[in-house]
Amino acid sequence: MENLAWPKQQLQTLQNAIQTVMVGQSHPTCLILAAILAGGHVLLEDVPGTGKTMLAKTIAKAMDLSFSRIQFTPDLLPSDITGLNYYSQKSGEFHLRKGPVFTQILLADEINRATPRTQSSLLEAMEERQVTIDGETYRLNQPFFVIATQNPVETTGTYPLPEAQLDRFLLRLSLGYPDKTQELEILNRFGSNDPQSRLAPVCSQGDILALQEAARQVYVHGPLLSYLVDLVQATRSQEGLSCGASPRSSLALLRAARAYALVKGRDYVVPEAIKELAVPVLAHRTVPSRSLNGRGYSQEVIRRLLQTVPLPTENWGRRL
Repeated sequence: MENLAWPKQQLQTLQNAIQTVMVGQSHPTCLILAAILAGGHVLLEDVPGTGKTMLAKTIAKAMDLSFSRIQFTPDLLPSDITGLNYYSQKSGEFHLRKGPVFTQILLADEINRATPRTQSSLLEAMEERQVTIDGETYRLNQPFFVIATQNPVETTGTYPLPEAQLDRFLLRLSLGYPDKTQELEILNRFGSNDPQSRLAPVCSQGDILALQEAARQVYVHGPLLSYLVDLVQATRSQEGLSCGASPRSSLALLRAARAYALVKGRDYVVPEAIKELAVPVLAHRTVPSRSLNGRGYSQEVIRRLLQTVPLPTENWGRRL
């Protein structure tokens, strides 16, 4: 990368703006920014009230991108997401009423409460950045980013996401609870004010697209690529996993590592980035045996592999 100064400064400004609203979420914020720069999507699993919606709105406002929120319910229809063609008696023609998916940052709240048919209406948008309505294909605005949420505790009336839907998410994260100091700061910051209302955009759509291009140019050393592939392939021979991570998982981990390196101010990937991203990128792309605790066991397997798959020792920067 010829000039790292502008991406580094722009991303630091963006993180600082987000932190004027969010309290104690610097690490999840870095991961979500990396997902956006990698062109991926994020699934957040947390109990209500941990700041998922606030974080999505704050990121959209700081980036000056359009934002839509969909509350997923059992009676939600695919057309409620994508839109539909309706007949106008006044004009005597059909017109397209675009759904909330025609945005740049989409919050799919409690996505597992909708039926599988409705969930699947997002597949085309998340993978191909387009929507097909009555045989007509419409391109979505770029960048297009989905933050989906689900409550990991409450399962009554929910429809678990199938593997094909989970695979569309680059990262699966949890914000977690704040500690006492952070919760006191939340009370002080939000008790009588709304810091989000005072937040001003610090970048534009063009800046985000330029940062995405910069992320694609981040250097990855050959032995580190080999380590990444060894890690993914090792998931396919682990006892307790009926299905390991696919080659698309390798691509996802590579994209995430490049973008995360840029967020951290580097123009090359280091092993620590791959290790830090392995669980949120790979765990939800493996399928445990039926008798085992799904998500927890998959995370345990990935962490164990990080300790056993040999890591080469190199100078990870670009060689001149």
